[in-house]
Amino acid sequence: MPDDPLTDEPESMVSTDPVSDLQRERDDYHDRWMRKTAEFDNYRKRVERERREQADQKVTDLLLELLPVVDDFDRALTMDAGEGGVAYRKGIELIHAKLNDLLRRHGVRPIESLGADFDPNVHQAVIHESSPEHREGEVIGELARGYTLGERLLRPAMVKVAKP
Repeated sequence: MPDDPLTDEPESMVSTDPVSDLQRERDDYHDRWMRKTAEFDNYRKRVERERREQADQKVTDLLLELLPVVDDFDRALTMDAGEGGVAYRKGIELIHAKLNDLLRRHGVRPIESLGADFDPNVHQAVIHESSPEHREGEVIGELARGYTLGERLLRPAMVKVAKP
């Protein structure tokens, strides 16, 4: 006679009591469920750890790309601006362009605010100022530029808004 497929025991060793057979089957299913639960928990932990490691690596990569810009600023600050003021300004402009290019390559975009209508989703109104030559709610000044990363807002623009 064939072996019992649930217990892998020869039929001579299988009990004839249906209750004990059902208990053994229940125990087997419970054991399998517990193992699958543990496997899934380990999988979840591994994926979370890998996600954190990838995020940490991205931050490290960005910081390594920013360090040459910081070095350029350090060199610019050690120069005497009095003698070569034009050259000094040109150097700072080059560093600024380099930093903006780096941010652009990583998907960071500035928010164009001046002349736009105030949008609380991307602007933070810091000052309201009466201005007859501007329409109500128009952004007339930018105190700090806002930035987006793709479609996500990194920092709202701090703006001055016209009021009637």
